Amino acid sequence: MDARPLPLVYLAREPLMPPAPGHKPPMLLLLHGVGSHERDLFGLASALDPRFLILSLRAPNVIGPDSYAWFTFTPAPGVNRINANQEEASRQLLLRVIPEAVAAYGADPARVYLMGFSQGAIMSASVTLTRPDLVAGAVLMSGRILPEIKPLIAPAEALRGLPILVVHGTRDSMLPITHGHASRETLSTLPVALTYREYDMPHTITDASLADIAAWLTARLNEDEPRQ
Repeated sequence: MDARPLPLVYLAREPLMPPAPGHKPPMLLLLHGVGSHERDLFGLASALDPRFLILSLRAPNVIGPDSYAWFTFTPAPGVNRINANQEEASRQLLLRVIPEAVAAYGADPARVYLMGFSQGAIMSASVTLTRPDLVAGAVLMSGRILPEIKPLIAPAEALRGLPILVVHGTRDSMLPITHGHASRETLSTLPVALTYREYDMPHTITDASLADIAAWLTARLNEDEPRQ
């Protein structure tokens, strides 16, 4: 698929099942974890709903050869200290990328979904909770919700019914399951449509978790499928 100019490097997959005439395809943006790249989650595309136009984005901060981050951090006991300026810059960049990608590919602006792993899940949560007008739903895999974005969370009415899936491994040593529980607690105080699932897995994506994610995304598309 020919890449269109966007502010971030990315890979794209056209919908394998084109939309009906007169309709635009839903778009799914994949956000990788720290130290990875745009090819990582792109490998999951074949397991996801064929109706999606899929873009896998590369984070803007270079931390090594073929290694990128949405923000850097300093290891600390309990919770790492993040570079909040980089996180905010990445959030703002994603807020710019979403409408530009929609326009560049002719996607449906009302059916844009985010799917992030680890640091990509953190960014997906930050974007979704602060600008729900740009996002139809989000999958947060093995991430957390930053305290820095809590003051920026959109008003309740803007979040009402917004579908969010949180998946986390009970054996996660990178972002322990306590972060999954904290995300569940935070989201439970908001009027979003939360689905929360735990798996017997470390900091990874398993066949079981991916199958549930794919089914959840397909269900969301079935709910908002434009009438023919």
